[in-house]
Amino acid sequence: MVAIQKEVNPHFEDFLFDWNQKFQFLVGGYGSSKSYHAAFKLILKLLEEKRTALVVREVYDTHRDSTFSLLTEIIEDLGLSHRIRSVSSPMQIRFPNGSKIIFKGMDKTAKLKSINNISIIWIEECSEVKYAGFKELLGRLRHPTLDLHMILSTNPVSESNWTFKYFFKDVRNKLLVLDDRELYKRRTIVVGNTYYHHSTADDNLFLPESYVEQLDELQAFDPDLYRIARQGQFGINGVRVFPQFKVKPHAEVMAEIPKIRRPLRRTGMDFGFQTSYNALVRMVVDREKQILYIFEEYYKNRQTDDVTVEDLKHLKRENIKGDPAEPKTIAYFNKSGFRMEGADKFAGSRLQYTKKVKRFKQIICSDACHNTIYELEDLTFKVNKNDEVVEDDFSIDPHTLSAIWYGLDDYEVADLKGDSVYSSARGY
Repeated sequence: MVAIQKEVNPHFEDFLFDWNQKFQFLVGGYGSSKSYHAAFKLILKLLEEKRTALVVREVYDTHRDSTFSLLTEIIEDLGLSHRIRSVSSPMQIRFPNGSKIIFKGMDKTAKLKSINNISIIWIEECSEVKYAGFKELLGRLRHPTLDLHMILSTNPVSESNWTFKYFFKDVRNKLLVLDDRELYKRRTIVVGNTYYHHSTADDNLFLPESYVEQLDELQAFDPDLYRIARQGQFGINGVRVFPQFKVKPHAEVMAEIPKIRRPLRRTGMDFGFQTSYNALVRMVVDREKQILYIFEEYYKNRQTDDVTVEDLKHLKRENIKGDPAEPKTIAYFNKSGFRMEGADKFAGSRLQYTKKVKRFKQIICSDACHNTIYELEDLTFKVNKNDEVVEDDFSIDPHTLSAIWYGLDDYEVADLKGDSVYSSARGY
């Protein structure tokens, strides 16, 4: 075993030698040195034991200027380049004891099938890898005798990313592994077979002050990026579609609705089967205060219309606006005794319907509507390649929003100038 002396950041000392868990999840802000210490940890382990390690990024070509370059730089800095050989084509690092590091990209998954006896995988920028890719890599992590380990390193992204749902909490499926706020407070935590490590630029003693000052300046003009880059915390990543969306206890919502003067009741439904959903949303509009109340939802898929009709039979007396793209489904509901008609769908309707919902001063949702909350509370706009907001496309496909669109089909919300515009449609 080669004696190695190397100054490292104190916050990472325990991490470097802790191999007690299968998963090691590193999340941190820009310049926190998490990637450096993940690479150093890997080198130390492969010098000590004969292993084959796999280093993965979403795109193979990005290795050359990131993980491969970083590992090679550390090896040279340790004075071991005469013993540990870096091969550039194909990228590989070979150790004197027979250990080796190979590099793959998830954009070329076919090449993963030929890999055997992988006992350590490092996924750099794991939030960029798809969940299906993560599961594929779990299947490649196998060895007949050695302990298995997976290191995952990333900057924090949106809470809708699979890494947050898998390692912290999945609101939709009501799964809680670890409250991320607890990690930010304690910095390192072990939960089950996962070692969690949080870091920021403050943990990197080798950073120039000018770099940290540059990160601090983000707070004034880009709070979202400041949260990610400086604080190293998950959260909403992008422009929220409905910043006025609020969640209240169901009993409180149901107590407020009867107090509304001239309430307008609306119900909308989006249809789906395999990957999409049958999403129904019941709403009440306070026209004077411009508040939209959401008090009931239905959200299921992979079931035939006869089952859905049975589930919703308590709504047979209600006027329901459905997705006009499914006339056969609407006809079936009507044949089953429902009062359902197709909403108006036209070119540009997604944008117009979204703008309509955004004009409500408040959107108050019952805490019983779990899927509506999941889809709308932190819903953000997509951005194009020029980093411009696309106003009719979103970070996810929100089926409950489609149901709201259809339910409000014949209603107009007062615009920002205060001019109230109501249609002459039925129900007023």
